[in-house]
Amino acid sequence: MTPLEETTNNQRHAADPARSVFVMANAGSGKTRVLTNRVARLLLAKAPPEKILCITFTKAAAAEMAERLFSVLGEWALADDEKLLKELAELEGPGAPEKTADDLRAARRLFARALETPGGLKIQTIHSFCESVLRRFPIEAGAPPGFAVVEDAQAAALMNASLDALAANAGDDDMLAAAFDRLSLKRNEN
Repeated sequence: MTPLEETTNNQRHAADPARSVFVMANAGSGKTRVLTNRVARLLLAKAPPEKILCITFTKAAAAEMAERLFSVLGEWALADDEKLLKELAELEGPGAPEKTADDLRAARRLFARALETPGGLKIQTIHSFCESVLRRFPIEAGAPPGFAVVEDAQAAALMNASLDALAANAGDDDMLAAAFDRLSLKRNEN
């Protein structure tokens, strides 16, 4: 087996929804493709779209994955039988059961099912997922109901304002001045 065939085989196994996998690889190595294929295979296996949760680390990856998935499902909706059979065989790999006319009709309907899913397909970042959990259960999580998420730029501005206030008051208290000096050194190291 060539390295390319081995990689393709490993990616196909990682995209198999019957397996529990952790995908970790360098940028540009095909992680988004593997996750997109995994979701497509879950949908082909008749998993309800609203029951699928796909989590990535970045907003860009989540957007790219959603775009790729809808692109694939859109192509399936318009593909003739021969092309669709070829794409499904490539997705599922050798040993997959032969597709029936009903399977092809179901594959073509996935685009509409995904579009009609209440709230849309759940392809999001770990941060947005955690935020949605906190919004559903704020009291249990010890968060104030209706809390607002602080964006990175806003958090940096708040941190700088706090450090400025600390610096302004540090001169009157030796311990506070020493702590501020250590904090300033640490901040400059990063």
